[in-house]
Amino acid sequence: MTRILEVLRSFGLLGVTAFGGPTAHLGYFREEFVVRRKWLSDTDYSEVVAISQLLPGPGSSQVGLALGYHRAGFGGLLAAWFAFTLPAAVLMTAFAMLIDAPDAGWTQGLLAAAVAVVFHAVSGMARSMAATAITATIAVAAGIAVLAVPSTVTHLLIIVVAGVLGALLLRSDTNGAAEQATGTRPVPAWAGVGSLVLLAVGLVAAVVVGGFYPAFFQAGSVVFGGGHVVLPVLEQLVVVPGWINQTDFLAGYSAAQAVPGPMFSFGTYLGAVHGGVLGAVIATVLIFLPGALLMLGGLYFWGKWRTQPTLQAAVRGINAGVVGLLAAALYDPVFTHGITGVPTLAIAAVCWLGLAKWKTPPWAVAVGAALAGWVLL
Repeated sequence: MTRILEVLRSFGLLGVTAFGGPTAHLGYFREEFVVRRKWLSDTDYSEVVAISQLLPGPGSSQVGLALGYHRAGFGGLLAAWFAFTLPAAVLMTAFAMLIDAPDAGWTQGLLAAAVAVVFHAVSGMARSMAATAITATIAVAAGIAVLAVPSTVTHLLIIVVAGVLGALLLRSDTNGAAEQATGTRPVPAWAGVGSLVLLAVGLVAAVVVGGFYPAFFQAGSVVFGGGHVVLPVLEQLVVVPGWINQTDFLAGYSAAQAVPGPMFSFGTYLGAVHGGVLGAVIATVLIFLPGALLMLGGLYFWGKWRTQPTLQAAVRGINAGVVGLLAAALYDPVFTHGITGVPTLAIAAVCWLGLAKWKTPPWAVAVGAALAGWVLL
């Protein structure tokens, strides 16, 4: 119970301060759980991130679920999801009830803080996972590729190609990698296999039954890349049939950019517009459930295969590819949206100093950035 409460507190703070989208969330998670709390190693954390990149669903939330499970089992998994999602869900439900959107000044300050958080995360991960000539080359190539051809398919191909290159070129280095990675808490077979069976049954039922709420289970099952990728999928599923009008749809999507926590809280807003508070709860559970089931299945099979030498080498390549993907995301959308002039650049620089040199907790950095943005912007 003590560990579950620890997970609740940690993710609760992140739920109200982790602005900036999925990439920024990964930076906040690494700072909080790898650097400060030392729940797991950088290598283990990167493996969890890599698994989330290979699966449909809300990537940063899936990483959060895995971290909660690693720390406190299934209770920790539920606690991490609930605490990280609740603030965004409440805000998006309130917005659906016609409450004004947040002030742009403090929102921009938080986006500037996200630049510092992601930069700090990328630099730290690069030192441990892209330190050799081969891994650094994979990371740089991955970053260039995703910037040149930005798409969800590109992300998936980069992970696959990086894994193949790692398996071919990095087998001689797998002993060191094995020593660094102790692995996350194993998922029992009944949970790993059962979650995938439940996902398949749920997806078939959602397609056969149809309707407004099953559409959210469909969206959560097929969206690769999470975040912004959910926009066109949900548009086809809830706007085209006429359940939500285009104006309300786009207004909610804009509001989702200005709240902390997962972008999939956009689904909460749509549920609230359609069915009030109860609709918000149903839509929230259904859009996140497939990603949770997929992550449990992914962690189970990863735990069975991760000690194989070829897979360890592939993981080193994938880790380097993830560094490149995060570096590309640092530029676009994090930097391009977060830095709009000298004031936001100054806020980002001070936030980086706080994180890297003064060891300031991420939530305090976020609060300070919000106040600075409110005053200066």
